[in-house]
Amino acid sequence: MSASAPSGRDAPEDAAAGYVLSLDEVGLDDVAAVGGKTASLGELRRLLRGGAVTTPDGFAVTAVAYRDVLTAAGAWPKLASILEGLDINDVGQVAARGAEARAIIYQATDNARLKAAIVAAWREMGSQDPTLRVAVRSSATAEDLPEASFAGQHDSFLHVTGEAGVVEACRRCFASLFTDRAIVYRAQNGFDHLKVALSVAVMRMVNADDGASGVAFTIDTETAFPEVVFITGAWGLGEGIVQGRVAPDEFYVHKPTYRAGYRAVLRRTLGAKETRLVRPRRGAGSGVLRERAVPRRDRERFCITDEDVLELAGAAIAVEDHYSAQAGRRMPMDLEWARDGADGRLYILQARPETAASRRPEGVYEVRRLDPGKAPILASGKAVGQGVASGTVRVIATQADLEAFVPGEVLVAETTSPDWLPAMRNAAAIVTDKGGRTCHAAIVARELGIPAVVGTGDATRRLGAGQAITVSCARGEEGAVYAGQLPFSVERLRTADLPPTRTAIMLNLAQPDAAFQAAGLPAAGVGLARIEFIISQLIGIHPMAAAHPDRVASARARRAIEAWARADDSPRACFVRQLAEGVGAIAAAFYPRPVIVRLSDFKTNEYASLTGGRGFEPVEENPMLGFRGAARYAHPLYADGFALECEALARVRDVMGLTNVRLMVPFCRRVEEGQQVLEALAAHGLRQGPGGVEVYVMCEIPNNVIQIDAFARLFDGFSIGSNDLTQLILGVDRDSTEVAFDFDERDPGVLEMLRQAVAGAKRNGRPIGICGEAPASWPEVAALLARAGIDSISVNPASFPQTVVAVARAEAEAAMTAA
Repeated sequence: MSASAPSGRDAPEDAAAGYVLSLDEVGLDDVAAVGGKTASLGELRRLLRGGAVTTPDGFAVTAVAYRDVLTAAGAWPKLASILEGLDINDVGQVAARGAEARAIIYQATDNARLKAAIVAAWREMGSQDPTLRVAVRSSATAEDLPEASFAGQHDSFLHVTGEAGVVEACRRCFASLFTDRAIVYRAQNGFDHLKVALSVAVMRMVNADDGASGVAFTIDTETAFPEVVFITGAWGLGEGIVQGRVAPDEFYVHKPTYRAGYRAVLRRTLGAKETRLVRPRRGAGSGVLRERAVPRRDRERFCITDEDVLELAGAAIAVEDHYSAQAGRRMPMDLEWARDGADGRLYILQARPETAASRRPEGVYEVRRLDPGKAPILASGKAVGQGVASGTVRVIATQADLEAFVPGEVLVAETTSPDWLPAMRNAAAIVTDKGGRTCHAAIVARELGIPAVVGTGDATRRLGAGQAITVSCARGEEGAVYAGQLPFSVERLRTADLPPTRTAIMLNLAQPDAAFQAAGLPAAGVGLARIEFIISQLIGIHPMAAAHPDRVASARARRAIEAWARADDSPRACFVRQLAEGVGAIAAAFYPRPVIVRLSDFKTNEYASLTGGRGFEPVEENPMLGFRGAARYAHPLYADGFALECEALARVRDVMGLTNVRLMVPFCRRVEEGQQVLEALAAHGLRQGPGGVEVYVMCEIPNNVIQIDAFARLFDGFSIGSNDLTQLILGVDRDSTEVAFDFDERDPGVLEMLRQAVAGAKRNGRPIGICGEAPASWPEVAALLARAGIDSISVNPASFPQTVVAVARAEAEAAMTAA
């Protein structure tokens, strides 16, 4: 069937009337005429005009054109007949009838008036550029509404050239209204097939082949935390990310501090980015993209700069603000972006309301409990959602595998395709070899509310057909696939049902990955964020080895440090950045609530186990009472490592703008030692006083209680560490199996020390909390502290609800006794 442009005598003089509109002529009020995607493009062009981030120019072929040509061709009765009685669960029937419907629409769009309108708009758009390439994108009139995303249901074509090519691509776009996946999607969402029309957007092609592209969300897609912009990116065309072919770079920007004038990337993760999608070879079909390997030097660096990330974040925030004002409520957005390799500019290609994370009910906190025991981990990758599911494996490699899929199985594949939606909606979970958290598999899993682990690398090889597995996304950003069908539980907490308390109930956190989820609890802040856990789990390198890699004796460790720091200027810079981003993620999650960050408190044997650490640590007989905590910070053996900690913390406060961070000094044996630490902090830019940082001290050594008046003159507050305090009061090593039975925070001597610590802090007008395990383990201890007037109790997120209830009960009983 010819797609050549019609001759002049075939086209009436008013060929373009009502059929074509410039993108500058449309906006959000024109969804019925040009669909959600194109209406949004027009709105974006007005909103972003003159900014560092912009949108390509182009035109829209309207839904009026679609309806007119189908009416002229008598297509409506034929389509109605084809769709009557369709069983969307019958894959073969959907495929056959969908093909018939597409053929009818393709034939109907071989219309002289339509083709003339497209050619006229094309000539006007490309009159100054003989090499013009365009993207031809579908835009349904019900598409990209809050109620249904329609993402990926219809076809788009990239790098289209020439008049005949543009006409052909537009006709194929119109026909794609009846792809198999679109038919199923509309049926599931209650849309009348014949009432949904299609518009086509023809946009100047951004040359991302030699640049980069990706997506941006104004909400965290996994936890629904609303105060970040989440950006992913990779080299080449964005279809590589959407199709799940590459593991992209990831970036977060914190919206409140960005609005306050701070310009910093909150957190980033380097993706593998093994391949890039580029334009087709000359003579190839306009939709056939090439996949090329990415050189190692590009895989090992981020695809966009910090400046690019911040420009995109600023544009995303502006778009969210604009759409939220239009809607009269917060409207999280999902945007596609690209950086042109020729002009270096950033472009927004699409913006639509986010339709998965933003639908979650507010004020409901879910805890999923899974104890894998000794079950082996068969595969791991990026977690999508926080769900857990079990089932048997169905590896999808062919169409026959897809047709054999049984509801309740776990769908395992290299990547997924929009055509697989009928099977995916019946899957217990999804596991893929490739892809990141914004690939097709992740998007669909999120919308369907099922767990997915993407980017495992080798799940299709390691998981066998019919094998029983459990897919878990319940432990932060890392998802795991366990052998066997393991039991798990889901607890739902309505935060409004928790009683109020006078005592502030805070959280103990160690993992930045868990911070956005934990922020959903109505905690007063974070009473203990442990730097050493961030160092061990997120970084893994000894601070002194990062400061002095040349002094690392092991050649193997030196190579590991070099590989770890490949995306940064030096190991020192990498350590500071990663520690700042780990602390920053926790601080941002709870901003502006206070976050108390404890300076590192590894013991020498724990420090020595870090990469490069063995040569920097002394060997001690009893590390629990040895070279740890405050004793290290000004000591020549660790002073340069402590300088890196301080530089990271100063960056969190001064560059990221997270001034809700407070510091805490652990295991401070003597008052003089405390003074030395404060002097060292000040020397590194972390000064106390007005406009400076508050510095607390752990109250975990009996001397801290005995000399609390003296310590109160140095520090801004106290936090009781009940674990070490109990050990030192009772003389018990809690890690010793022989005497562990004597470790008991409820011992009268321990309780008396707790009471004295609270009284001493109150006497000096200093706030005091507790961050040890005692209140979480023993509700009666939490109750005793609440009656004593402690200011805050900090517990693990899983212990938060019962601690709130215990404290509220104790406060009520105390009030009744006083009355």
